[in-house]
Amino acid sequence: MTTPPTNNAPTQADGVVDWLTNGTRDERFIDNIFAQMCIRLQQAGIPVRRATLHVLINHPQWLGARMMWSDGMREAEIALVDYDVRERSEYIGSAASEIHDGAAEVRERLEQDSTLSRKHALYDEMRAKGLTDYVAWPLYHTLGKRHLVTFATDRPGGFDDAHVAGLKKLLPVLALVSEIRIKNRLARTLLETYVGSHAGELILAGATRRGSGTTVRAAIMICDLRDFTKISDNWPRDDVIDLLNDYFDAMSEPIARHGGEILKFIGDGLLAIFPLHEPNACANLLHAVAEARKAMAALNERNGATGRAPLNYGIGVHVGDVMYGNIGSTSRLDFTVIGPAVNMASRLEALTKQLGRKVLLSRAFAELVEKQFQLEHVGRHEVRGFSDPIELFAYPG
Repeated sequence: MTTPPTNNAPTQADGVVDWLTNGTRDERFIDNIFAQMCIRLQQAGIPVRRATLHVLINHPQWLGARMMWSDGMREAEIALVDYDVRERSEYIGSAASEIHDGAAEVRERLEQDSTLSRKHALYDEMRAKGLTDYVAWPLYHTLGKRHLVTFATDRPGGFDDAHVAGLKKLLPVLALVSEIRIKNRLARTLLETYVGSHAGELILAGATRRGSGTTVRAAIMICDLRDFTKISDNWPRDDVIDLLNDYFDAMSEPIARHGGEILKFIGDGLLAIFPLHEPNACANLLHAVAEARKAMAALNERNGATGRAPLNYGIGVHVGDVMYGNIGSTSRLDFTVIGPAVNMASRLEALTKQLGRKVLLSRAFAELVEKQFQLEHVGRHEVRGFSDPIELFAYPG
């Protein structure tokens, strides 16, 4: 790990360095550590009045996060930063942009004539708040990955040499402490992104052995996009990707909002469950379906304005016991659900096209929600893989 050179001579920050090294082992969150560090710096005589920690994160929606602490705060404020930030004025010409471009330090004496200073709204904002000095350094993680930490003061004359020496002495330890916490958060974020929040928690808790799992009673929802093969054959690749992302947004966000868990995307389909330990799980599933229907209608309206044909879909819903756990090869596992109940939901989804219904429900599921929702009885139908005809209901939403 590369870090800026530091002087080993005693500084005002030595006690804070020791605390970072030995006193933060039981603290999970870097924002809490950062706020406490700033308070301890003040107590050590280093006149920090504002500080920020900027970190890059591997997230599908966010480029990074900014933790900001100012005098009197017990906790740091966290703001997420989107991928387009580098195109905006808040980033262009900022200390973050200079550090990103390779600067080893950005120092701005805010007391000097502003006409001689760097031009950026942040510096004007800090001057207006009475701050006198601002310094930013890269925070180096493994393999040269650079994050950013900044400190500002309102002390007349700004930070003196002893203050700067103390702050610099913190950097290597803050880098180590922050990297551990950020990677822990990154592991959790990646698992939540790729396998879902509940499955991610189980995996982090050690549920990684092949064949391990548990029986869960759940409402199962399988959704599939109609005519996707035709679309993917005739549309430009990037348009197909955009279409799938918009479609999955329309379907997925209501599911998550109502307590469902999406276990996987399968091409143009998705598999989600609503575990029945939540008393309103089945009702929540139908509320999610109704919201997804509205979102799809809005998406089709937008697509229609550009000449695209409307998207159609089918949803199959059943309820039952499923095996929830690790399945796969010795070196590649999938955390998913299997069982006859999942097969039934899949067969019902396939029947939606044949029966001309967007949403088909099994009798077992319908019995749990029929007093709350208006359902349409569509008779008994043969279902592939099941010996007896199944009584089905449609949900018009």
